[in-house]
Amino acid sequence: METRRPLQTLLERGDVVLDGGLASELEAGGHDLRDALWSARLLRDAPEAIEAVHASYFEAGAEVAITASYQATFEGFAARGVGRDEAAALIRRSVELARRACARSDGGGLVAGSVGPYAVVRADGSEYTGDYGATSDETIAATQRPRIAELLAAGADAIALETIPNGREALVVAELLAEFPGVEAWLSFCCRDGEHLSDGSRLDRVLRDASRRGRVTAFGINCTPPAYVESLLSVARRATDAPLIVYPNHGRAWDASARRWRGVGSDRFAAPLVARWRELGARAIGGCCGIGPPAIAALRAVLRETA
Repeated sequence: METRRPLQTLLERGDVVLDGGLASELEAGGHDLRDALWSARLLRDAPEAIEAVHASYFEAGAEVAITASYQATFEGFAARGVGRDEAAALIRRSVELARRACARSDGGGLVAGSVGPYAVVRADGSEYTGDYGATSDETIAATQRPRIAELLAAGADAIALETIPNGREALVVAELLAEFPGVEAWLSFCCRDGEHLSDGSRLDRVLRDASRRGRVTAFGINCTPPAYVESLLSVARRATDAPLIVYPNHGRAWDASARRWRGVGSDRFAAPLVARWRELGARAIGGCCGIGPPAIAALRAVLRETA
């Protein structure tokens, strides 16, 4: 029997519309996410709110929902007194909520299980800086392995290894995919400029090393200011033949101590930017923090008008 490859099929078609920022929409709806679990807390406290946000993105034209499991780790839940069995159920719930929202639309969307970087267990800002210190590869793998397993067990169509700020972690998770035969996954990086991951690793070198593992379906850039995306796509295209994905944030800077965004940004992407990203090889485009359903609807319109 031929292995089902929904992510690869979508990317081969191109002009795929991803969803936008989940947490920023939850905050806009009145939920206070200023704690270590961030949006993952609502998997327990307000799951209906998460489902509603997913549904709003599908209604706006998104074809892919990224689950509310970015910050959901067994370690993070344990620190809040949540036992392992309940934590596993909550991680699985993230897939179920996205799947239900998909069914409320035309039912044809893809659900990508979000696996945020290892440092979300710290929730101290290192998940954005990539400053992992002496954290071992084994520790990183031990945190990420069970998250991937639960998301796949819940029926995620693909895994989104996203906002990875650290070059060493990128190689660890790319290698980890070998433990899950047949899995489709994209590996997406958080970058500090037009050439480097947040920890200073060169994007081209990381991509070449991760590509040699041969287990990543697509590579991407996310939760990175739009101003850097054109350069990053150019670097990526020279380093890998794999499909490329982009979903930048609103361009503001994250203040980890205050747990808030600062500075001036934009709540949607200009049409010429989107066109240029597509020209540079982006097969799927969406938004991250601060990019809501109206921006995704506008993005879809741009992609359809210029197809």
